[in-house]
Amino acid sequence: MSLLVLFLHAALAHTSANAQPPGVKVRMVHHQNLNKRIQISLIVCSALLLGIFLLVLYVWFRRHRSLTSSSSKSQGNMEAEKGETLNPVNAKLNYSRMADKKSSVAIFDFQLLEAATNSFSNSNVMAESGSRIVYRAHLDENFHAAVKKADSDADREFENEVSWLSKIRHQNIIKLMGYCIHGESRFLVYELMENGSLETQLHGPNRGSSLTWYLRLRIAVDVARALEYLHEHSNPPVVHRDIKSSNVLLDSNFNAKLTDFGLAISSGVQHKNMKMSGTLGYVAPEYISHGKLTDKSDVYAFGVVLLELLTGKKPMENMSADQYQSLVSWAMPQLTDRLKLPSIVDPVIKDTMDLKHLYQVAAVAVLCVQAEPSYRPLITDVLHSLIPLVHNQLKVGASLTDIEPVRSE
Repeated sequence: MSLLVLFLHAALAHTSANAQPPGVKVRMVHHQNLNKRIQISLIVCSALLLGIFLLVLYVWFRRHRSLTSSSSKSQGNMEAEKGETLNPVNAKLNYSRMADKKSSVAIFDFQLLEAATNSFSNSNVMAESGSRIVYRAHLDENFHAAVKKADSDADREFENEVSWLSKIRHQNIIKLMGYCIHGESRFLVYELMENGSLETQLHGPNRGSSLTWYLRLRIAVDVARALEYLHEHSNPPVVHRDIKSSNVLLDSNFNAKLTDFGLAISSGVQHKNMKMSGTLGYVAPEYISHGKLTDKSDVYAFGVVLLELLTGKKPMENMSADQYQSLVSWAMPQLTDRLKLPSIVDPVIKDTMDLKHLYQVAAVAVLCVQAEPSYRPLITDVLHSLIPLVHNQLKVGASLTDIEPVRSE
């Protein structure tokens, strides 16, 4: 641009000089001054170009070094996920460092899990459902855990479970200690719950004999607390989608914790291509008929679990070779009849509770399993209805260790 201006200036000066009438003194532009200006312009342009080139070179170098560093970290993470880099000692140290971090879980070495379960021996099997098997793991004398081998064709559920449980911290929600990816196998490592699932306690060999009326009330309150946290206090709110007695685990003192977040989703968010999921007997009617899913779907499933605790019956009873009856359809006519209600109570706990409390629990269950979602209460209201019953049961002889509402950590 500077060269063009100088050129035009010189041309105009030359034209002006030629246009002057004879006798007028003309001022001439010396070639020496013009050359000096051109040289200065060239030097300035060259300096600018050199500066731009050096800046581009610096940015490229920084970007290249950053990409190289990221690639090395990614490769290290992939090796860890394959279960090939962390030895047993490092895995345990890794967990101890990460246990208090809200967004982290440990990556366990496959050889450590294999040794802790005695090569996944049948003698260490705690529970089994389809291709999912839960093993008791003895990592050392003071470090026991439960190891679940996930479905090989359920990678999305596996990732969902890790994603949610690495962020959620609540006293009534199972703690995910870590995971392991070994070839095509997927393993989840949880805190050990010595008394297994509520389903096993109610419908297994013991047929609910270990569960007093007081314990059943407390278990219901624990599950309601977990759901209240997910629905009301989690950010974003969470719909569990798979509330059932097999997903309620009990520790050595029969404190209940909610598990299995493989199907959980964020509440109020549209999820495209979401397949129908759930367990027959627990799935809300509106989800079956219209695919509508809200926090009230969890409330319905909770109501079914409450009926299991009350009656000792399974959510679906086999009536004949090809006919089943749901617990809800069987119980509803009797739940609202105070004369018939005592007859459907689990024989293990029959005549061990105040009838007034029985009527109140039955009323809560009836509201939870209403066919119309808008008629169901919020889980917060359910919790506030059940807590006083646990307090009252304590007064008539039960021993309660912690009845205050559980707060998230």
